[in-house]
Amino acid sequence: MTLKLMGIKKGMTRLFDKDGNFVVCTVISAEPNVVSQIKSVDRDGYNAIQLSAVKVSAPKVHGVTKPLRGHFKKAGVEPRKHSAESRIENPTEYQLGQEIGVAYFSECEFVDIVGDSKGKGYQGVIKRHHFSGGPAAHGSGFHRHGGSCGMRSTPGRCLPGQKKAGRMGNDRVTLQNLKVVAVDQEKNLLVVQGAVPGARGGLVYITKAVKKQNAKQQNKK
Repeated sequence: MTLKLMGIKKGMTRLFDKDGNFVVCTVISAEPNVVSQIKSVDRDGYNAIQLSAVKVSAPKVHGVTKPLRGHFKKAGVEPRKHSAESRIENPTEYQLGQEIGVAYFSECEFVDIVGDSKGKGYQGVIKRHHFSGGPAAHGSGFHRHGGSCGMRSTPGRCLPGQKKAGRMGNDRVTLQNLKVVAVDQEKNLLVVQGAVPGARGGLVYITKAVKKQNAKQQNKK
């Protein structure tokens, strides 16, 4: 069980590793996440802590609902925009108001990142499913359409699940085993190798690589 920290995707950059190799990276701003709730088996049925991130500035505090304002006031923390639970074995290790920053990943080599991909809106089959399309000649009436997807009189219809035009993007995407390139605790920045799902300024969830941790535990046994 590992903590799920929240951060904001800032954009992409490039760095050079120790061997001088060119590395494409994504920069994530991960301001300290604060513990806003602690759950236990006796009271809630399971052990977990709730982390909240991205402070709400003074003029926008009135936009936070009254129940949420009471929730954060009870925990003794300032209102945050986003909250997420992390199931853990021993919640007594944490306290309300405790801040957890990018130092949590300082000794971590790989991370898993979850985000929402960019929304593309309503798209056709060529962009959405990479169809080839038809001839581009003037006489052709079949340029960017989908071909026949039905059949003969039995069953005489298109079966569900066919590749069609429709909404594209804005899906929950998980990338596993992204290498941690750098951790800047002063600026609250986490730099990982490769691309991260979502647009610039989008919210992402960061955890220590689950499969890598399980592999290490099995090797120890």
